[in-house]
Parts: sequence; C-alpha cells; structure tokens
Amino acid sequence: MATQQIPVVVLAGFLGSGKTTLLNHLLGTGDGTRIGAIVNDFGSIEIDAMTVAGQVDSMVSLGNGCLCCAVDTSELDTYLERLARPAARIDVIVIEASGLAEPQELIRMILASDNDRIVYGGLIEVVDAAEFDDTRARHPELDRHVGIADIVVLNKADRIGDAARQELIGTLADLAPGRPVICTAYGRVDPELFFDRGPGEGHDAAVRQLSFEDLLREAAGHEDAAAHHCDGHCDHPDHAHHEGHLHAAYQSVEFTSAEPMHPRRLMDFLDSRPAGLYRIKGFVHFDVPENRQKFTLHAVGDFLRFYPEPWPKGEERGTQLVMIGSGIDAQALRKELENCRESTPPEAAAHSMWGVLRYVAAREEDW
Repeated sequence: MATQQIPVVVLAGFLGSGKTTLLNHLLGTGDGTRIGAIVNDFGSIEIDAMTVAGQVDSMVSLGNGCLCCAVDTSELDTYLERLARPAARIDVIVIEASGLAEPQELIRMILASDNDRIVYGGLIEVVDAAEFDDTRARHPELDRHVGIADIVVLNKADRIGDAARQELIGTLADLAPGRPVICTAYGRVDPELFFDRGPGEGHDAAVRQLSFEDLLREAAGHEDAAAHHCDGHCDHPDHAHHEGHLHAAYQSVEFTSAEPMHPRRLMDFLDSRPAGLYRIKGFVHFDVPENRQKFTLHAVGDFLRFYPEPWPKGEERGTQLVMIGSGIDAQALRKELENCRESTPPEAAAHSMWGVLRYVAAREEDW
C-alpha cells in the first residue's frame, strides 16, 4: 500500500503582499484540516498563537489542530520531518516564505527530500495589486517568481479600479502563461483550491473530497470563504452577489472510465494540459502486461507524479480523476480524456508505459 503523502505548499510573495493574512485565513477556514505552518520570516510574524506565546524557533499549537513553527531556511528539512511524522497527524504543510526568500530554492529543497511522506503541493505567489508597479521596480525578480508560480493570488484587488485591474491581469498572464490568477481582498481564497479540506482515509477518500458536492452552498456564515476568478469583479462587499459561491473561483471536473487508459495518449494529454488547469488528482487503470498496477496521479502546475501500488483485492478496476482549474472547458477536458481510452491490444501499448514510469520518481532537475 502506497504511503499516504502530505502536500507541501509554498506561499511566497514580497513584503506587504498579504502572505500572512492569507495564511491566517487558511488556518481559520480549514474545516477540520490539520495544517502544519512553517514561517520563514522572523521580522513580521503575526500569527496570534505564536505572538501570544512569544516563541520563535519552536513548534506552537494553534489550538485548532494546527501547528506552527518559525524557522530559518537551513532548518527546513528538520521541521518537515517533524511535521510529517504520523504522530503529528498533519494533513497539509504550508511554508510561508520570507518576503525576500527565493521560492525556487524552497521548491528544490522539497523535491530533494528523501521523506516519502511529503510531496510538492505547488507554489502560490501572492501579488499586491495596489503596489505592483513599485514592488516590481524595487524587486525585478518579481517577474521570475510569478513565472514559476503554479497559481497567482492577486491580493488587495479591491484597491484599484477595473481598468487597472484588467491591465494587471494581462501583465500577470504574460508573466505566467496558463496559470490561474485568483483575484481577492484580505487573502480570502478558498482553501479547497490549494488542498483537500478534512482528513481522508487513503487516495479514494481524497478523490471523493474533491467532488465539491458540499461546497456549493450559500454565503450565510461563510463570507470569509468567498473568492472568485478575477474577471472584472473582486471579493469585496460591493460585489456581494458572488459571496458564498465558492465554485465561482474555479471549476471541478470529474472523469471516470471503466475502460483502461492508453498510456501514451494520457501522457500526451498531461504533457499539454490546458491553460488554467491547476490540479489533477485520482487514480488510473492501465491494462498493460506486467504493469497492471493502480497508478495514483498527483499533478499541480507543471509538477506531475505517479504512485504505483497493487490493486486492493476485490476492488473494481477503473480510472477516476478530478481536475481543478479556472476558466477551463469541462466538456472539452472530458472529451480529451475519453480519447485517451485504450483502443489497441494491451501488447501494442506496453512500450508506451515509459512515458508514465518516468514520472514515478521525483524529477528534481525540472527545477
């Protein structure tokens, strides 16, 4: 049985962009998700529990099942090991990088880890809409940081006008082609976009959690969870008609198939994922001689990995995938995946498993 893995999400952005506000929002709206927060910024730690305790360089309980620690980058491996221990019962780890940190180095450290309990969960780059031009002038590396992000959060978007906002969206689209841009205020982004809420038992439970059946609810009592894709409106009281409609931020598309998938066709689809498709999670059935294992699939941004394991005795074999993105065409995605079904004898497809198997191990050189 494959080891249950904990996604490690990197939260980056320059000073004042709103990273800590967004992290506090995630901690407060996790709905039972146990979050391990690693804060790599000694100068502006604002997490309430840590401030009250007056502790740094140590683990602090946040009182809601979450844990937090303030560390130097050199200590990252040590704290990832501590948070990933089964006894900690952590569901997701969020690293809030220093405003002057190099996110690419943090990504490399995560990918280079020998801990089989952690997996890279994506880079979230927080951008200050009101101060974008000044920040870009002071830190030209901002363009590169946005360019390697898996998702861009355009924070404080309520502080600029519609025309300026649309122009900024265009700039970010040029810097990060194909990446979702989430427009928000006060860091109010739905946690479900980044990780599954609530603990799951095994991969099948994770797929079920991503169905979003319980997310399409009205706003009463949930205004902090309101956020949506930046299409000229923002998560702001003036746009209350969007509050509570969490599906407005992104879409969830499910695909199932009782027929096995053709390895090469599926890899062609995965290697050319459409713009805005941020996450893919689930498991795949390949009917290939000598490799009829259950392949759990985890993809975020450009990161892709398969985890093979034997099919549980008595489990019906098939493919179940959930795709999450912004501005994606659900019908087109399903049609593309339907075209990935096996239509040749298994023997003819055996050689094409190489495309899948090259993603079984970490590919650190991509970073």
